[in-house]
Amino acid sequence: MRDWGRRYLDNHPFASLHTVGGQVVLGIRTITFLFRDLFTGRFRFGEFIHQAAFMAGTSFVPVLFVTIPIGVTLSIQFALLAGQVGATSLSGAATGLAVIRQGAPLVAAILLAAAVGSAICADLGSRTMREEIDAMEVMGVSPIQRLVVPRFAAVIVIGFALTGLTCFIGYLAGYAFNIYLQNGTPGSFVATFSAFATVGDLLLGLVKSIVFGAIVAIVCCHKGLATKGGPAGVANSVNAAVVESMLLMMVVNVVMTQLYVLIFPRTSL
Repeated sequence: MRDWGRRYLDNHPFASLHTVGGQVVLGIRTITFLFRDLFTGRFRFGEFIHQAAFMAGTSFVPVLFVTIPIGVTLSIQFALLAGQVGATSLSGAATGLAVIRQGAPLVAAILLAAAVGSAICADLGSRTMREEIDAMEVMGVSPIQRLVVPRFAAVIVIGFALTGLTCFIGYLAGYAFNIYLQNGTPGSFVATFSAFATVGDLLLGLVKSIVFGAIVAIVCCHKGLATKGGPAGVANSVNAAVVESMLLMMVVNVVMTQLYVLIFPRTSL
């Protein structure tokens, strides 16, 4: 029983604390290297552009095709609810509050974690298994500065851009469905959208996209650099990175939303 308890603590609570500590340290070192390289002119713009182009090409189409049904689904559900209380003219409010404040940053970040984060973790995990990371450290080259920092910056930039795209596509999808299939009026949709959705909601969504992008980059890079166990270990690291980043983003999303509501309460429409 004593041996079992010791193994349980080592494999679960202590391993979790070790993972959290490693990700915090990696995040601090990455941000430090990022700002230092930007000010000293040592930032690897070539690697950053290459990674950003790969991430954009990988995630653009999935984000586009996921955002449209989400916007349409929100329009359907809110129209049914509004019709029961006689407020069908408020269809634009659903798009403003749900898509911009919640849906856009979450959709972009989840697809980043699934499509881009998994690729980052697999790439770094494969390099770790081939002992490329160890070879870089022996030669005095920092893997964080060389590999993690450009990917960290690229994920944040692409996540920011995809959130703006998701807001726009979600608005168009909700507008088209409400006007052409639910017999709504354009003026009512636009009026309620502008009444419920403010610039602060858009800024909240963009700030969320930056935080979510940082979470995806740090978690996936850490899992890739900490890969063990050969090819099966790479697969396990990718699975753990995607699941952990999604769960962490959900928790952070709730915290940021509640803080926004408490600090900037909505007093009137």
